Amino acid sequence: MTEVIDGNAVAAEMRSALTDGIETLSDAGVRPGLATVLMSDDPASETYVSMKQRDCEEVGIEGIHVELDPDAPAEELFDTVADLNDDPEVHGILVQMPLPDHVDDRDVIRAIDPAKDVDGFHPENVGRLVAGNPRFKPCTPHGVQKLLESADVDTEGKDVTIVGRSNIVGKPLANLLVQKTDLGNATVTLCHSRTTDLAEKTRRADIMVAAAGVPEMVDGSMLSESTVVVDVGINRVDADTDKGYELVGDVEYESAAEKASAITPVPGGVGPMTRAMLLYNTVKAASQQESVDVELP
Repeated sequence: MTEVIDGNAVAAEMRSALTDGIETLSDAGVRPGLATVLMSDDPASETYVSMKQRDCEEVGIEGIHVELDPDAPAEELFDTVADLNDDPEVHGILVQMPLPDHVDDRDVIRAIDPAKDVDGFHPENVGRLVAGNPRFKPCTPHGVQKLLESADVDTEGKDVTIVGRSNIVGKPLANLLVQKTDLGNATVTLCHSRTTDLAEKTRRADIMVAAAGVPEMVDGSMLSESTVVVDVGINRVDADTDKGYELVGDVEYESAAEKASAITPVPGGVGPMTRAMLLYNTVKAASQQESVDVELP
C-alpha cells in the first residue's frame, strides 16, 4: 500500500508546534512580524500572499502587507524594502515573485537585509547554506525535508534524484540533503533540461524529487519499485472543470503511485509545507534579532 504523505496535516502540526516559540517571544514582549510585498496583479500571486497573511494571523505573527502598482518605478519597491529593513517590528521580509519585467529580481533579493531574508535567497544566506551553517533554510526545500521526516524516510546513505536545478528548490535542496545532518547524508543526483537519459537517473533513486515545473513529466515507467516520490510541481492545465483548469504536479500521479512506497499529492503535499516553513523562518528571525532563545520544532 502506497503511503500518501499529507502535507496539510504535517503543516498543521508545524504551525501548532510553532506556537510555543511565539509564546516565548510574547513573554519577552516581542511579536514576530512578517512583511509581504506584492508588486503584481497576477491572481495566483495575490491568492498566495493572502494565504500567507492568513497563516500569520492563525499562529499569532503580525502580518504587514504592502501592495505596489506593477507599473510603478523600480525605485518605489527598493524604497519599500529599505523602509522594512529599518523597521524593528518587521523581522521577516518576503517580496512575492514574479516581479514586473522592469524590476530585476536579483537586485531586489540583494536589497533585503540578510537577517530578515526569510526566503533564504540572499547571496549571503545562500553561501551560509552551502557552507553548512544556514541562517535560514529556504522554505520549500526545508519543507521537503520535514515531509520526509514525517513519513519516517531516512535519507542517510540513500540515492536521491532531484529533477530541476532552480535556485528556489533544486540547488538548495541538493545542498541540504548532502549535509552532515540528521535529515541529510544522502547521495544526490541533480538533473535538469540537459540531462541525458533522465529515466535512467530517476529509476536508480531511492527518493525522487520532481521540481522542474513541467506538468506530469515523470511517470511510473521512470521509477523503480518502492521509490519515495516528492512532487514539488504545481501546474495549471486546461480541464473540463468549473474553473476551466486543474492543478497537477510534475509527476503523473496515478502511474507513479503504483510504484512508489510513499508519494506527495498535488495539491496538498509540498505546497502547505512551504508556507509553514515561512512561519518557521519568521519565528527564527525574531528570535535572532531580539536575542530571545526559542525552541523550534
